[in-house]
Amino acid sequence: MIDQEWDLPLPAPAAALVAALLAHGGDNVASVLFYGSNLRTGDVEGLLDFYVLVDSLTGWRDSRPLAAATRLLPPSVEYWEVPWQGNTLRAKVAVMGIDQFARSTRFDGMDTTIWARFTQPVMLAHTRDAAARRQVRAAVAQAVTTATRWAALLGPAEGTARDYWEALFKATYSAELRVEKASRGVSIVDHAADRYTALLPPAWASARVPFEERPDGRLHPLLSPAERARAASAWDWRGRFGKVLNVARLVKAAFTFTGGVDYLLWKLHRHSGVRLDLTPWQRRHPILSAPGILWKLKRMGVIR
Repeated sequence: MIDQEWDLPLPAPAAALVAALLAHGGDNVASVLFYGSNLRTGDVEGLLDFYVLVDSLTGWRDSRPLAAATRLLPPSVEYWEVPWQGNTLRAKVAVMGIDQFARSTRFDGMDTTIWARFTQPVMLAHTRDAAARRQVRAAVAQAVTTATRWAALLGPAEGTARDYWEALFKATYSAELRVEKASRGVSIVDHAADRYTALLPPAWASARVPFEERPDGRLHPLLSPAERARAASAWDWRGRFGKVLNVARLVKAAFTFTGGVDYLLWKLHRHSGVRLDLTPWQRRHPILSAPGILWKLKRMGVIR
């Protein structure tokens, strides 16, 4: 199923953005993954989401401090704008080492964000060679087995495939600092309900989760109460860690988000219709200038 999704044709706007990313990163880029709400909905008018997996972090941005920060708290995040057919394409680009990506999809990891995202539909927008394809495919397959193991452990004792996926996404969203509504996990499943239904049983088999399938299609993971109790305790720790990790990433992004000022200006205009022009000093010192900018927006009635 992963290969079927990967081999779908890339939308032309996404392909144009990938070309720009490769022009910047060259052979240092092992793979590029296209994912997120735009892939699910087919809307390419908003912000497209990419993960760029590289061999060398300093080979992507010639900055040792940024590379060190990304090694400590992956990924680094960038905002890109690319002209295309008289329009402007926009993308949020996450960058991390391909080795970091593989480690982030393991079941025993404390960070849930990577595997939770890449158990959802994803397209392989670029891969450098067959070896890179095998490496990233193995990592994405591991993300799926990790996710489905947790779905069995955190979901109901018996239920439909949808019940397990919704329980999983509810748990992963609660483990992060997210602004989306609690029903977000339901909407994720809604966009590809047949995919998730078909994916769960073979993923459980790959993850060696014993289960029975009832004649009516309901699923019953053969897990003991003790296994579920241990999993609940382990997940509680991941939830606590996840919120701390998200705060740390937000602090890091305040200093390392390449193109972050333009991203915030675009978001402001998209949601309020207000175009805000910043001085060169404000662009160079966004944190220092933030109080004055917020006061100006308050006077304009943009924020309350």
